[in-house]
Amino acid sequence: MRLLVRVIEARNLPAMDLNGSSDPYVRVQLGKQKFKTKVVKKNLNPNWGEEFSFKVEDLNEELVFSVLDEDKYFNDDFIGQLKVPVSLIFDSDSKSLGTAWYALQPRNKKSKNRDCGEILLGICFSQNNVFVDLNHNGDHGLIKDADLVTEAPSRSSSGPSNSSSPGRSEEVAPSKEEKSGAQKNFAARIVQMFNKNSDTAPTAGNRGIDNSEPPETVGPEVCDDESNDPSSPGDFVEIMRTMESKDMGNEIPSNLPGGVLVDQLYMIAPQDLNFLLFSPESSFPRSLADLQGNTEQQFGTWKFENGGENLKRVVTYIKAATKLIKAVKATEEHTYLKADGKVFAILVSVSTPDIVYGSTFKTELLYCITPGPELPSGEQTSHLVISWRMNFLQSTMMKGMIENGAKQGLKDSFEQFASLLSQNVKPVDLKETGSTKEQVLASLQAEPQSDCKLAVQYFANFTVVTTVFIGLYVFFHIWLCPSSPIQGLEFVGLDLPDSIGELIVCGVLVLQCERVLGLISRFMQARVQKGSDHGVKAQGDGWLLTVALLEGSNLAAVDSSGFCDPYVVFTCNGKTRTSSIKFQKSDPLWNEIFEFDAMDEPPSVLDVEVYDFDGPFDEAASLGHAEINFVKSNVSDLADVWVPLRGKLAQACQSKLHLRIFLNNTRGSNVVKEYLNKMEKEVGKKINLRSPQTNSAFQKLFGLPPEEFLINDFTCHLKRKMLLQGRLFLSARIIGFHANLFGQKTKFFFLWEDIEDIQVYPPTLSSMGSPTIVVTLWQGRGMEARHGAKTQDEEGRLKFHFQSFVSFNVAHRTIMALWKARSLSPEQKVQIVEEESEAKSLQTEDSGPFLGLEDVNLSEVYSSGVSVSTNFFMELFNGGELERRWRKLVVLTILTPNGNWRRMMCTRGKCITDLISASLVMEER
Repeated sequence: MRLLVRVIEARNLPAMDLNGSSDPYVRVQLGKQKFKTKVVKKNLNPNWGEEFSFKVEDLNEELVFSVLDEDKYFNDDFIGQLKVPVSLIFDSDSKSLGTAWYALQPRNKKSKNRDCGEILLGICFSQNNVFVDLNHNGDHGLIKDADLVTEAPSRSSSGPSNSSSPGRSEEVAPSKEEKSGAQKNFAARIVQMFNKNSDTAPTAGNRGIDNSEPPETVGPEVCDDESNDPSSPGDFVEIMRTMESKDMGNEIPSNLPGGVLVDQLYMIAPQDLNFLLFSPESSFPRSLADLQGNTEQQFGTWKFENGGENLKRVVTYIKAATKLIKAVKATEEHTYLKADGKVFAILVSVSTPDIVYGSTFKTELLYCITPGPELPSGEQTSHLVISWRMNFLQSTMMKGMIENGAKQGLKDSFEQFASLLSQNVKPVDLKETGSTKEQVLASLQAEPQSDCKLAVQYFANFTVVTTVFIGLYVFFHIWLCPSSPIQGLEFVGLDLPDSIGELIVCGVLVLQCERVLGLISRFMQARVQKGSDHGVKAQGDGWLLTVALLEGSNLAAVDSSGFCDPYVVFTCNGKTRTSSIKFQKSDPLWNEIFEFDAMDEPPSVLDVEVYDFDGPFDEAASLGHAEINFVKSNVSDLADVWVPLRGKLAQACQSKLHLRIFLNNTRGSNVVKEYLNKMEKEVGKKINLRSPQTNSAFQKLFGLPPEEFLINDFTCHLKRKMLLQGRLFLSARIIGFHANLFGQKTKFFFLWEDIEDIQVYPPTLSSMGSPTIVVTLWQGRGMEARHGAKTQDEEGRLKFHFQSFVSFNVAHRTIMALWKARSLSPEQKVQIVEEESEAKSLQTEDSGPFLGLEDVNLSEVYSSGVSVSTNFFMELFNGGELERRWRKLVVLTILTPNGNWRRMMCTRGKCITDLISASLVMEER
């Protein structure tokens, strides 16, 4: 008898780290069977979504859930736990507790942290296994799940039950207490009897289906049974339509951290590529198995599980032998994470329990099929990305060796996969799609904006309508009312209100007219602010950024009408572009294009901010913001992207913007050379252009896009609790550090724009006599690199300490030059230049006619020290013979406090010393 446990997510977990976060994972234990989920880094509301299967041998056991915080250096910290008796699950209706939230409990009553958060679990007995049903007489029989549906009412009823099954007599259902006792007394023994011949090792999966059903059951007989099940339709096309109808608009899963195995465009529609790879009717998987030497391949049918939420199937085969391992049996669990008709995401979990340490890990693959750019011929393309990771179910010392072996095996396997797929579907070169930029932008048609239509949309509100009504009412009142005699302080042309009611009406009318005039003024201002689409072209050559704003979705409404008047502001390298304003739209359509003037260096970040034109209190209110990071994103992936907006209003409404972003280098490698030449002048040292191989290795090390280029790198120490030797890499947009100490890798980078200040600390004993460069980031920036920071101040700013440079001056000048070029505004650069020039001028004025050693540019050819009295030194300048001979030389004479003098000369230094010595001899005589 199998018990299925699904660990879905947790919420409101307490923070266990000093930085206010945790790295939680769940350990599930039933008797001696133990499994654990993956570790979710830096998250107090983690989402696991993993399933485990346990073999139940004793109903008196407890299912224990322990939530722990991973600690790399010490024991894992305990967060909370939950204990569920197996008998409670067995006694529940349908042998299932369903999906519910459970409060986590502390380890004991003395624990300081009583609030341990909550965990969402799904617990039930497997519906595919045979279980034992005991009646009140103690008789037992074996029934299947299909019989459970018809007999469940009779077992749960408290009165007499009329069974319609043949061969059964009419019985009275036992009470719940009697039934529970009978089950506890007899179920354990009978379960042990029937489980003796079952599998001895439990299986676990990550987001997969139950492995309790042996792979051999996937055969014609089982398929015939499943064909009668309405939850497993046989037509793959109908299944995809059902998945499309159930799609909730979830985001596309991100690539798995192990790396990308395949990243290629193909000339095929996304739904056709999905059919080719995963349809039971496709011959491609069988051809791939023949190519790779796999045998006995069996495909299970696609089935809906968990109430139709998940679509899964099981594939089994004998994996061909390799140089490292022999032929083994493998089981793949395929799960659709997303299928909306255009985007398909499939998670494949591969189990090989027969190999050494095979029960401790699973290999996971993520297939993402998204629409690619449309070709000039009008044909559709698909972008296939396959990524992987290793999911370790148990801790093992062979983790590194297993990962390296799996990485090499997957690389070879998917090279064969890509080769076979290229024979069936034509791959598309990314360069061929480059010409589609002009076609895509030219095809955008801005929505026609009629002034009359916009005026109706803008002025059709309660304020304008009431103002017009009151105005007409007052006008007809004046027209129908006879003139009244002059009273009080009135005179001809001035008619004052004669009552409190008239005074209130006049005040309301004045306020309404003022608001209407403000609306008219803002409307005229909005009509002037038209988007710079298709009109303003970028100037200059270099890095050209083009942004196409297509549409928005679910923008938040800030007024009572339920709509907003949105417009978008794009900011890059201190330059802004503003779109036109769309009145009374929550799903606006812009189709506007914005181009930024060419830049010498590639841009790092594009800031996107959406505002409401009216806003509350007649001010522009932010509807959400987003940040496009060109360093962390591939430019080809930004050609057609939906960007989710951040902010309270945006996240509550799930607001998005549809953008198309293109970043081109119009000068090729010349722009890189010119940028390096400019940096050479700032640094004062020759900077060589790195080879393509070096740049490629640098990009691969930090996962950077192809347009990033390395400028320089230095060996240094990173100071944290302990010194860590590595290399500091400097490029046009980032500063990164990498170290590898006994296989423990440390790697991080942050943008130059993230740096607030750079300071130099003088050498100390703790820095081993080396100056230290301290880099301080802006508050809230560079959080992905916080594991490399030495400290974090009270304001939340990270500080990084670098020291022990081989050439400190070159490294410091290079860092300062790159930081000033990227992060400082033009006004700040001008201010720094003015301050430096003022400091030099003040130094020159204060020095007067006297010069120090540091102000003299003469080269030292010869120097000598002679002991002489002050009186003799003064007589040297009385116009004697010795002084006349000295005038022929350019010298610098220095009188020291102890009466000695030192003379530095440009030429013939030995002659002047001989003259001095001769003069001293003559004086003694």
